[in-house]
Amino acid sequence: MNHSGNVLAFIGDAVLSLQVRQYLVELGLSKTKQLQETSIKYVSAASQAKFVDKLLSNEILTDEEMLIFKRGRNAKSASMAKNALVKDYRMATGLEALWGYLYLNEEHDRLGDLWEMFKKEVVL
Repeated sequence: MNHSGNVLAFIGDAVLSLQVRQYLVELGLSKTKQLQETSIKYVSAASQAKFVDKLLSNEILTDEEMLIFKRGRNAKSASMAKNALVKDYRMATGLEALWGYLYLNEEHDRLGDLWEMFKKEVVL
């Protein structure tokens, strides 16, 4: 399976969004507005870029994961998120590509490990 960085990021965005929503419900949040506002703390390009910085500085990614991250980070995009720095947006796209790759390759344990690290990084 050799998908483009944008396709992997498209899948990864959905997977990460579902993880965030499930986690917030498990925390006991139940009001729609509260769920939406809190989820933004996880799915924003800035939060994702901050987490990527940690992954890269601590050399947590395998060589293969690094290649996938770079494929997503370097993918050409027709649009960009509002209120996001270009650097943060690219880093977030790389992270989402990695998430999509791990999901599509059924590497659920690794995806779970990275998710556990990620959710600890976001301050509610």
